[in-house]
Amino acid sequence: MPQIARHPLVLSTLAAAIALSLSACSDDDNDPVVPTFQSIAFSATPVAKTEAEMLETYSSSEATITYSDGSTKKFPLNYQTLFKNTDQTNQSGGKKYAAAQLFDHKMAPIIDPNGDPVVAETADANSLLMIDGKLMLVNHWEYDDVLADGEDAYKVANWYSRMPMSMNLSEITQAADGKLSVASQKPIDFASVNGGWIFCFGSQTPWNTHLGGEEDYDLYFVPGEKSYSTTEAGLKAMTEVYFRNTKTANPYHYGYATEVAPKADGSYTVEKLYNMGRGTWEAAIFAKDGRTAFFGDDGSYSGMFMFVGDKANDPKAGGTIYAARWDQTAADGSDGGSAKIVWVKLGSATHAEAKALIDSGITLGDIFETSLTEQTGDGWKATRAGSSQTVWIKLKPGMEKAAAVLETRRYAAYLGATTEFTKGEGVAINHGDKKLYYAMSRIEGSMKASDGGPVDHIRLKENKAGATYTLPMVASQKDSAGGAINSEYVPTMAMVEDQLLGRPISPDANGNSADVNFIANTDNLFYSEKMRTLFIGEDSGMHVNNYVWAYNVDTKALTRILNVAAGGEATGLQVVEDAKGFAYIMSNTQHQGDWISTQNADLTTKLEAEAEKLYGKNKYGTLNYRLTAQVGYVGGLPAIK
Repeated sequence: MPQIARHPLVLSTLAAAIALSLSACSDDDNDPVVPTFQSIAFSATPVAKTEAEMLETYSSSEATITYSDGSTKKFPLNYQTLFKNTDQTNQSGGKKYAAAQLFDHKMAPIIDPNGDPVVAETADANSLLMIDGKLMLVNHWEYDDVLADGEDAYKVANWYSRMPMSMNLSEITQAADGKLSVASQKPIDFASVNGGWIFCFGSQTPWNTHLGGEEDYDLYFVPGEKSYSTTEAGLKAMTEVYFRNTKTANPYHYGYATEVAPKADGSYTVEKLYNMGRGTWEAAIFAKDGRTAFFGDDGSYSGMFMFVGDKANDPKAGGTIYAARWDQTAADGSDGGSAKIVWVKLGSATHAEAKALIDSGITLGDIFETSLTEQTGDGWKATRAGSSQTVWIKLKPGMEKAAAVLETRRYAAYLGATTEFTKGEGVAINHGDKKLYYAMSRIEGSMKASDGGPVDHIRLKENKAGATYTLPMVASQKDSAGGAINSEYVPTMAMVEDQLLGRPISPDANGNSADVNFIANTDNLFYSEKMRTLFIGEDSGMHVNNYVWAYNVDTKALTRILNVAAGGEATGLQVVEDAKGFAYIMSNTQHQGDWISTQNADLTTKLEAEAEKLYGKNKYGTLNYRLTAQVGYVGGLPAIK
């Protein structure tokens, strides 16, 4: 080994370097290690016992967070109302309106036959988005069928069974303790896309916009079909109330995934994604690839659909629509059954191509020949799509693209996909495990064996409390014709985990006809990747109070975390894992006081008396409770990182 010169300068320099190095190591070693989030568990909010509790939306749950060092901390949850449908928070044209005021194509307020503003009671989807450092909220109003005088709209002479609907855009401020409030709010103008019809559930895109489902089941039926009067009534409402008779409503303008892209200055853009297909969309949700989307298709004789885009984060650039065929694997059909899922390719289009078809004035009669009586000739197929009535259809030459994007469910049935689902609702994606969750609110009617339809793919035992299906997703799949599906997220099987199956019972003392310790009539779904938790909201005609549940996909613990005001539906489910240091579980209420049919009559009397005390009545003697909806959230959580 060579000798190191012992020059004083060399030695002092070396000593200083060693000291600095040791000092740096010492500082690193002494830095505190900040524990990170490991897992979360929730305690249960008990079933409401008093009438006052039943009429309240609240959470008394606690979240216990376990950290990487093994420590735990408890966080009490609470429900906060951001605004009510009747709050004067909506600003348009320099005037203030109720948050849920509905407007025509000129953004003039719609007034009912009694001279009252038409204010919806149906708060639905939420998207709380971070836009350039600002919190912006898009929220839906789904439908309106109750007048201020308490009358059901469809019973009122010279009025309409439903209204053209809207959404709001609100700028949200956040206090130091995480509490949210509305800084400003405006109605979203849908005139550029011919208005909106039944804005239901929604989702948030990978490119940070809101994607709302537009249910068009009112506008779907074939001329002469038993339910066609519903279509006529819907088109009449859009023509006379929304367009004020300046134009005639076209059914092909409604029933699409509808994108709202807010900007930090309060402006926004609106698009209906016509090329993704038309249906009774509860919601559409994109996988993180920004290309693969799934739909919840509501109503009876509905389907399961997938869109695979050509370009990430740009569905308008083009894509292919697929419909699922249910090949049942569970022989007796109990407990929700199970099936292999085969995908049938319907067709491909760009947004421009689909819009051009609509703008051309195309009609159902241009796409299909239809008959309500049996046809056996070449090309005729017996189908059920949207109702229990069999309709024979025959595709006209060259109409494949139009059928795929404008008559998506009807064409799915024509090509042999399954249109026997009943009330498909929310969809959610678990990317970590590559699973899709699909809410089936009720298993009945078209999903039962021997339902009388032209095909019988789904042969399940009835369960009126419904189920949430789990569908594993894999890559490198082929469609029913052997063509490659260009997605890594293709569902191949459907099954029901035990905790996600509804449990019907004989009505209890209050009239609950499903076990209150399990989900009944699952509706909204949202999966939190970091919490490893599927959140589920109910729209139940079987529970006196609907609930929001947390289902841990690892421990299989199912926990009730929110009690929704009696008769009201849990809507607007979204989990924001980190918004400036806090997490939020967005959740709304709608149609409070819509009592379930099996409810104990004495309980109903007591609830209405208590509701009068708490909410009062309006000038017509209508319970304000029935006319109230809340947009809000479950707070109390730190950011989940």
